[in-house]
Amino acid sequence: MNRSLVAAGVAVLFALANLADSWVFHHAAYPRIYDQDWGRLLRLIGYLWTWVIVAAVFVAHDRSLPDTRSRGGVRRGALLLAAPIVAGLLGEVAKILVHRLRPNLTDGFHVFRPWTDQPFATKDLGLPSSHAVVAFAAATMLSRLLPWGTPLWYALAAACALTRVLSQAHFLSDVIAGALVGYLCAALLWKRYGLRSGPDRRVL
Repeated sequence: MNRSLVAAGVAVLFALANLADSWVFHHAAYPRIYDQDWGRLLRLIGYLWTWVIVAAVFVAHDRSLPDTRSRGGVRRGALLLAAPIVAGLLGEVAKILVHRLRPNLTDGFHVFRPWTDQPFATKDLGLPSSHAVVAFAAATMLSRLLPWGTPLWYALAAACALTRVLSQAHFLSDVIAGALVGYLCAALLWKRYGLRSGPDRRVL
């Protein structure tokens, strides 16, 4: 697929999301979504410590195999953990650069905090969504490590991002930007450090 076309498509999608942000905020809201067990569960997909635990399981599993007790036994876990960490850090930098406030603080309108006001603090900033960044970085790396579950990994990441919109914590464009940051970071990490023999097809 032509990369220029993909980039153009993403740019158009992000632009349309920005135009729809206010309408979505006021008409697609479920502020109490995290009062539900399933809502809290989906939110955890975008929580870094969730992936610390999953990465540790990968390491424990792979280190138990006779042919992976050397450095190779931590490779998959390290990649899975690195993706949300690196993407999350870049997402925080992006928030500082953009300085756009969360929609629940602005009644659904795009408002940018002045640079003179807490220039390096990310509190109350929403673009991109940190949960979406982490969720999609992890899903993208999992799709390389365990390709048989790709639809599920991305479905969980998308569901996590959706809860951030429904809870009115983020604009739709916040989570789209977060998904893009997470995907790109994980894809680049895999291209540079991924398993050279292709996707790993071990059971876990």
